[in-house]
This record gives sequence, C-alpha cells and structure tokens, in this order.
Amino acid sequence: MIMKTERICLRALRRSDSEQLYEWINSRELVLLSSSFHPVSEPDHNAWMEAMISRRSDLVIFVIEERSTATAIGTCQLHNINWRHRHAELQIRIGDAASRRKGLGSEAVLLLCQFGFSDLNLHRIFLHVFSSNIPAITAYEKAGFTREGILKDAAYIDGQYQDVFLMGKVRSNE
Repeated sequence: MIMKTERICLRALRRSDSEQLYEWINSRELVLLSSSFHPVSEPDHNAWMEAMISRRSDLVIFVIEERSTATAIGTCQLHNINWRHRHAELQIRIGDAASRRKGLGSEAVLLLCQFGFSDLNLHRIFLHVFSSNIPAITAYEKAGFTREGILKDAAYIDGQYQDVFLMGKVRSNE
C-alpha cells in the first residue's frame, strides 16, 4: 500500500531498508530525540527487522519516502493497536537530518492518521513526546494532536529526567 502527498509517500517496510534503519538506530543524536541511547548490534537489528516485517496483529509500519528523489527519510508506525478499544500509539522518526523541519513529518503524521482512522477504523491515536522536543510537539499540534497530560520525570535521558507529554487525536465525525 502506498499513500502519498505531493512531497512524500508512505510505503511498506522492505528488507532492503534494513541498512538505512540500522544507521538511524545507531545515531545517538537522532535516538536521543525520543529514547535513551544504546548501540544496537547488527544481529539484534536484523532480528528486530524480521519481527517488524512479520508482525501483523498490532502494528503497521511504513517508510517515509521523499517523492522527488525516491529516498527514504524516515519511518512511522501505529503500534500497540487495541482493536477492542480502537486506539493505537503513533511513532515517527525522520532519520534524514536534511529532511527535518520542512513539514514532511507533519505530512507523514497526517497520512498515517488518515490511514488509522479510515482504513483501520481507529477512534483514537495517541503518542508520547519529550517535553524538550519542541519541533516534534509543534509538528504534532499542526497535525491536530492536543496535549492530554504530562508524565513528570518519566524518562531518564543522558543523566537527566525529562517530562513526557501525552498527546492524542480523536477521529472527527466529518
């Protein structure tokens, strides 16, 4: 399945994406935007990749590709899908530094939410974001997410505690 805007498309994860994703998961600067960092070995990464490709019950994952160059710039996913309560958690990573702060992440989030609400029949999509990640918060708000709560000192990153915002978006009845 491919979903697209004028600038990006979301396409299925392929085994050929593995090398690029391995580079991104071992980028300390990139990982610290959303998690604590620890280097990932190639065998561990390969096992993760296989698990992502075969996991179907509670996950959909896409590669974000810039259309003009057909280059992968990141990934986005809905995971921990709860079919009974019709909600899922959103994650996105723009791995290509040159592609950040151009609105491409917001476009990907909007496409992913459209897919989640229309194709998966979800009612609510939520996410967690570090309170210090202002560009991400701005992108999520641009995509229609609102702050629902604060998890005080919920993440220990690089020797310091950080608050984590819980943000959500509910399917509109339009």
